[in-house]
Amino acid sequence: MTISDALRGRTIAVLGGTGPQGRGLARRFAAAGLDVFLGSRSAERAVETAGSLPGRVRGASNADAATAGDVVVVAVPWDGHAELLTDLAPVLAGKIVVDCVNPLGFDKQGAYALSVAEGSAAQQAAGILTGSTVVAAFHHVSAVILEDPQLDTVDTDVLVLGDDRAATDLVQDLAAAIPGVRGVYGGRLRNAHQVEAFTANLISMNRRYKAHAGVRVTDV
Repeated sequence: MTISDALRGRTIAVLGGTGPQGRGLARRFAAAGLDVFLGSRSAERAVETAGSLPGRVRGASNADAATAGDVVVVAVPWDGHAELLTDLAPVLAGKIVVDCVNPLGFDKQGAYALSVAEGSAAQQAAGILTGSTVVAAFHHVSAVILEDPQLDTVDTDVLVLGDDRAATDLVQDLAAAIPGVRGVYGGRLRNAHQVEAFTANLISMNRRYKAHAGVRVTDV
């Protein structure tokens, strides 16, 4: 997949990049030819993880990665979401921030969506990062598939939500940089809750069918 002109020359930072989702996205972005900064609470762990990935991937603390990135992907656990973004708000000002965090709980019956006072993780991010442009995306992409070096393509669509057309277009291009993936505009940021919550349904499907299900949108 060719990198779009809008993405060319931009650095992608992935915060929480040593976790499965962040690490998988970093792998795919780097494989597409993008420069990637992989962030973590531990810079040493980030450097070690970055060294295990192909392509132009550098490890750093979350703060240093956020500073270096032109587009910043947030892939941290829900429990640390608000705290991290509050700390990094000054360095994220003026940047496109892509939130892919799913607020989920787990009990004996499986995964379920948590209530978020702001409506969704993405809306919480937008409330904290008032100087940034927040886009919601990459919620439904299997980390197992992203991390599998034997798979050249990832068969899924990525729903992209936001209130700024140029930003959502750029994030759709970022999704499409991964072979097999298509970025599909999914509405305004206020609609992010049901997209985040649907991840609980996918987890249930994966457990029942022993799969790594994604989402495909028809007729667009």
